[in-house]
Amino acid sequence: SFTAAFQEHLRRLGLRDFPCGLGSWNKSRFDAHTSSRRGQAGLGTEPAGQEEAMPVGEESPEALVELLSHQHSPWAPPPGCSPQDQHLREMAVLTPELICGSNIFQVLRSLRIVGKGVEEVDEGLLQLQQLEELVLSANHIGRITSANLPRTLKVLELCCNAVADLQDLCVEPPLELQHLGLGHNRLCGPLRDKFLTAASWPNLVSLDLSFNNLTDLLGLVSQLSSLQKLRVLVLQGNPLALIPTYRGFLVDSLPKLAILDDINVEPDERHKFRSLARQPELIRSEARVVVSVGEIKGVPDPSAQQQLEVGTEAPVITYSYCVTYEF
Repeated sequence: SFTAAFQEHLRRLGLRDFPCGLGSWNKSRFDAHTSSRRGQAGLGTEPAGQEEAMPVGEESPEALVELLSHQHSPWAPPPGCSPQDQHLREMAVLTPELICGSNIFQVLRSLRIVGKGVEEVDEGLLQLQQLEELVLSANHIGRITSANLPRTLKVLELCCNAVADLQDLCVEPPLELQHLGLGHNRLCGPLRDKFLTAASWPNLVSLDLSFNNLTDLLGLVSQLSSLQKLRVLVLQGNPLALIPTYRGFLVDSLPKLAILDDINVEPDERHKFRSLARQPELIRSEARVVVSVGEIKGVPDPSAQQQLEVGTEAPVITYSYCVTYEF
């Protein structure tokens, strides 16, 4: 579950262990006399009394922070550590009381849990009440319920999962969401029930549906046309992208689109494809593939005529082959 992966993520960051957290290495900075006053210090602020000589056995805040960042330090950032993760670790040195216990749920605004085998996004995610960016790429998520997503979310990245149905995700999702990434999933065929409309995603600016199995271009455009703030769209890798008029039809159908499949939509291109959206009959839901085999080695040539002597009773041998292509 997400909760289990999140707890393991925090454990790997070592927010309660040296040089982070509270311990003998910084005891005098957080004693009972000054904890309330020091609790106001944020990341990058020098705690009161820092300029004084450190007691024997303790380390200065600068030395502790350096241990977290130096590449040759045993406490260097673990593999895959994001800037937000490193920010948390430094906070755990300078103001550990701000991220101890449940306080950490009020601090996190960006979270990346990538390739950790997450299958379920449970209600534990709702504890992150200030979360704005969530990246859950390369996991095993098949379904995701919008009821378990924080209302503050602006970026949701679910690339390389197993999402095949958008129904649960599109029931009252976070209204402030600006980017939705669903590339390399298992979405297929026509998307039913108008899942990708402004009714569910009124502030969506960027949408990634690449490398799925979407085939209904007309149906998809009818939904996306209601997304008035949509500026970036990625659909490459879907069967519908094989349609000859694919790019032109999208450019003309979505006049506010600025980037399609990582390519800027230029004014001259928009002029070139003007009025194409009014001709849906040009869109064919089929493709023709011609394959030519130049040479096959290692098998007899079936086209070679066997020269049989007149009057011979030898049997005639014929050869035939089947070549199969999978698309």
